[in-house]
Amino acid sequence: MLYELAQRGNFFTTWALLTVLAFLLTLVMSGAMFRLYYWRPSFESWQQKSNPAYPKATMVRREVLQMLKGIYTATLCPALALHLVDAGWSKAYGGLGGHSVGYLIFTFFVAWVGSDLYEFLYHRLGHSKAFWWRQHKSHHVFYNPSPFAVIADDHVDQFIRSAPLLLLPMVMPINMDLLFLTYGAFFYGYGVYLHWGFELAWPNAHHAWINTSFQHYVHHARSTLHKPLHTGFFFKIWDQIAKSTYDAEPESCICARCSTARGERTREAFDALENPDYSPLLSASFWLRGEVAGVQRRQASR
Repeated sequence: MLYELAQRGNFFTTWALLTVLAFLLTLVMSGAMFRLYYWRPSFESWQQKSNPAYPKATMVRREVLQMLKGIYTATLCPALALHLVDAGWSKAYGGLGGHSVGYLIFTFFVAWVGSDLYEFLYHRLGHSKAFWWRQHKSHHVFYNPSPFAVIADDHVDQFIRSAPLLLLPMVMPINMDLLFLTYGAFFYGYGVYLHWGFELAWPNAHHAWINTSFQHYVHHARSTLHKPLHTGFFFKIWDQIAKSTYDAEPESCICARCSTARGERTREAFDALENPDYSPLLSASFWLRGEVAGVQRRQASR
């Protein structure tokens, strides 16, 4: 579909179309999780939250605005890949393109594992060198992220993160619908989980080889320049090799599971929380000025 549409338009119409599609996809995926777990928090869900506090509405607004920068930057690379086909620089194709279904499956795994390693290496660079930290540090403003923080990056950072969407079609034939959906749904969907802020029973925070939402929360909360910590995306193996994992005994681990087991996630602690009022997010004036009228409210599902 994307390949055929690109042949009918110019680079800017393709870029605009991809941006609209990406915006709708990210808004639905991140917005649904935010509505379910942040809008009216319950005691039961709060017990699974890595950080017991909830981000303020002004911080969520900042995440969304920065996410918009990430969206229109990330769609540059696939748009370029589609329009470099005629010049012979890109091997992108639509449909089966003369390839088998087995080849589609093969290219999915190449894109998945290859992009995961690429993300780890580039992300680690952003925590190892001062120049790259300057490109990446705006993402770490969100030390207690919500599902809107997935691609809340500045332009240079997000362009380089999305570069496989351009580089992969330059080195191998690949279906662009498959690649765009792999990044737009599969990668972004896992990114929503990583920035969700809550932990699952499986995979839990102590899973041997999967990076869970807890690892990514620790990354946001504790990783900085010269201190790379869980810079991987799907798989722990890259950080395990680089010795950049968070490891703690149950008596000191800060994950929700261990905190609850130690008796720290009580009903009394939940009732004492001052949960932010997220209703300003429905106000146009709030998006324009970023000011919240009134004070924090205590809101919880009983």
